[in-house]
Amino acid sequence: MSRRLKLFVSITLLLCMSQGVNAEDKPFRPQPGTFPPITEARSYRGELVFVDHVNRRGSLRLHVDGHFHEGRLHHFAMLPYGMIRYRGAPAALKDIPIGTVLYGRFYLPPDPKTSIVPVVKRKDVTAPPENYAILLEDGPSLCLREGKSWKLKQVKISGAEGFLTASLDRKEGGEGLGGEHELTIDGSTRIWRGRELLGLNDLIAEGTWPENGTKQFKDKPVQFSLTWHPRYLYQQFHVADLWLDEAAMHHATARQRGTHIRHIHMRWMPARIDEVQNENFGPATIKATLYGGMDQSLYADFKPGIGAKMAAAEDTLRTWWPNHDGMDGRITAVKKAEGKPPFASSGIQVTFQVPLVLEGFRPGRTVRIRPHSWPNVKPPVEELVKGLEDRWPSPDIFEK
Repeated sequence: MSRRLKLFVSITLLLCMSQGVNAEDKPFRPQPGTFPPITEARSYRGELVFVDHVNRRGSLRLHVDGHFHEGRLHHFAMLPYGMIRYRGAPAALKDIPIGTVLYGRFYLPPDPKTSIVPVVKRKDVTAPPENYAILLEDGPSLCLREGKSWKLKQVKISGAEGFLTASLDRKEGGEGLGGEHELTIDGSTRIWRGRELLGLNDLIAEGTWPENGTKQFKDKPVQFSLTWHPRYLYQQFHVADLWLDEAAMHHATARQRGTHIRHIHMRWMPARIDEVQNENFGPATIKATLYGGMDQSLYADFKPGIGAKMAAAEDTLRTWWPNHDGMDGRITAVKKAEGKPPFASSGIQVTFQVPLVLEGFRPGRTVRIRPHSWPNVKPPVEELVKGLEDRWPSPDIFEK
């Protein structure tokens, strides 16, 4: 082999290797009508600073390790099947207080032309291009999902405020915070013990914590909900909520679960249409997969042989006038997928017969389904779709 040919082969191999590395690092864009692989999502952490709960979008102030300068906000939108968890239970964006530290998994916008948040083309670690979330959760939800807790080591109190020293395990390459942190507490911190809601002054008054001084703990397991701190650029946080025991966390999860169940009862279960078999003159058989991340009791209400109602929905999960323009029908089959379903899918496919197929009942489209045992009510008027702007909300409300 000549020297020139060897050089050509070497350069070609280097280019191929370089392209392979870039391909692995390239952000992933979900395809319509599919559940994207969770392994392709990018993980980011930040404080919730703005919410448009009607359109399931908002803004995060990202925490970037090693970045100590003010940056841009990370504007995000939830994918139609994107899951939100708060205090260990399913949630809606409206349930989460502004300032809460959240952890998310994100992709590129499925369709940049119809993105409801600004499409990012510049390189900025504080506002990355992946801004469509498949998962958004607070600290307790992440810890409960991974089966871990913070280890409280020390409490240091000085009057009406103090510091907690605690550590959290994080696997190599894992999500969330890790290592030892010094967290601030004061009279705004809600402290939960069993069914009790306490304040810092209550623990001091009963002698559990010192009024002025330090108390050591032997890695007491606790859970925190963290919020904004003036020194957030240096990874310092304030404790908004502290759960001192498993019972307290369990009660918080149960309360949020109740909020979620009512929310879905009033707005119906979201699903993606997989297949439509049209019959003559209007009737159709529709197969739809229920979205994941909901409480199991809601899925249990979908049974063969029951009456139900289906309404067209948009990618924001907004509907038009579901209790009026939805189509009544009957669930004829409920099939559970074999094996583990894709992330954000319930793996439950319902077969639904309707006497008249509607325009929004097309493969790949999102719908809302209500078993007849659920309330047949109209959602709040501001959540209804009333025109083109509601179908494709403008991203112009966000700074660019």
